[in-house]
Amino acid sequence: MITGKNFIGFTPSANGTKTYKTFNPQTNVENEDVFTEATSEEINQAVALATEAFKTFSKTSGTDKAAFLNAIADEIMALETLVETYCKESGLPEGRAMGERGRTVGQLRAFANLVTEGSWVEATIDTAQPAREPMPKPDLRKMNIGLGPVVVFGASNFPLAYSTAGGDTAAALAAGCPVIVKSHPMHAGTGELIASAVIKAAKKTNMPDGVFSNINSSGIEVGQQLVSHPGVKAVGFTGSIRGGRALYDLAGQREEPIPVFAEMGSVNPVVMLPKALEEKSEAWAKTYASSITLGTGQFCTNPGLLFGVKSDALTQFVDVLAKEIVEIAPSCMLHPNIKGAYDKNKDRALQQEAITVVANYEGDVKPNYAQQTVITVDGATFLENTTLHQELFGPFSMVVQCESLEELEHIIYKLEGQLTGTLLAAEGEAETCPEIVNAVQNRVGRIIFNGVPTGVEVCPAMVHGGPYPASTDSRFTAVGTQSIKRWVRPFSYQDWPENLLPEALQDANPLGVLRLVNGVETRDKI
Repeated sequence: MITGKNFIGFTPSANGTKTYKTFNPQTNVENEDVFTEATSEEINQAVALATEAFKTFSKTSGTDKAAFLNAIADEIMALETLVETYCKESGLPEGRAMGERGRTVGQLRAFANLVTEGSWVEATIDTAQPAREPMPKPDLRKMNIGLGPVVVFGASNFPLAYSTAGGDTAAALAAGCPVIVKSHPMHAGTGELIASAVIKAAKKTNMPDGVFSNINSSGIEVGQQLVSHPGVKAVGFTGSIRGGRALYDLAGQREEPIPVFAEMGSVNPVVMLPKALEEKSEAWAKTYASSITLGTGQFCTNPGLLFGVKSDALTQFVDVLAKEIVEIAPSCMLHPNIKGAYDKNKDRALQQEAITVVANYEGDVKPNYAQQTVITVDGATFLENTTLHQELFGPFSMVVQCESLEELEHIIYKLEGQLTGTLLAAEGEAETCPEIVNAVQNRVGRIIFNGVPTGVEVCPAMVHGGPYPASTDSRFTAVGTQSIKRWVRPFSYQDWPENLLPEALQDANPLGVLRLVNGVETRDKI
């Protein structure tokens, strides 16, 4: 049952007077549930509880944290109305809801396995050398520890996998950091259901009150208060460049600046080498028509830029892409506001000089359904007009027709940072273009060979991040178990009594974790 209340720790609360509803973009009407925005007092209570909870939760064993994470996964799977609520609030189909639920649960279990095994703490030990000349060497032992309470902002386009109990939350809890979720107003009901599952799991596994809170808000004020609060030690955000940069700047202006790990805009350039198009232009065009329109183009890895060198093969690619993409039935966007932003930004792109519209779905569509569009532009115009570089969230893509591979390389180096880059190449062709490969690698967090960027595998080797503005810190990933590193800091003990050391650093290595001891990786005791 959805109450519309906040969870301040374990306690449902609705002390405020500002309320709002979610919206069903498929039926184009408001949903019935009413949500109450959190007050400043409730925000303060949530942070105070999280601060107190951190004292014990940060010391919780990997086994107990794993039990908590697995219990969250179990409780999510037990939610009877989750899929129905998800679809009502997002306009996304049932299959997508179930797939995203599976990914969310899988992430939680992956982090449970990570903290059970324990090597994520990166225990490093350099034993003392008291007889060393000219000065004795102290005993030094280092490991990763949690930062403190983390605020996670729910994402509009992933109500489950990037929101209340999504990757940011799972990673922070695995690191021993209490989490305060700023629920996304577009799917507040979905968020409340997931929050209830987290709270239930916390109680079942004896986690401290305040280990998790869920805060409602319809605007930006609540998020600003959370990021500014001195008790908050880090922030996770998935969304627009404008929103992420605002939070990043706000966190930097605090008396104690804190890290903001924001995954923001990306147009995910695709470089189509000449021989690849000569051999498979039609096949690649059909593949990319599907990729551009997948999920109504509402993925951060949507291929918004396609680069090629002018040729008959590139012309054929554009012709087939234009034909194929308008034959795909339009689909619903997440919210009227997102559809409105798509139309506004698309109109702006279409008004730029020297662009050519090659495909624009002209049929009638239901309210909140997006009409897919493809445009082309020459390389010189694209390079000069940075408006054309910006992400257009929706089923839109641009083919940039370059005069040469040298011009293409130059343009890639001038691109803003991206989450992904893709190279389409015939057999042996990539080896002849190392400069192009290097240019793409310089601007992205992940490079794909002969594929599409849409789709993010959740695994330790995945990097979902990239140079700014793809993310605020290209050294980290927002997906996979390595994302835990965002919520920890290295900490050293010098000449510390053995009985007071964390188990991961004790001579006997009771946890059996892999450690770096005097420069050698080992699980052996000292």
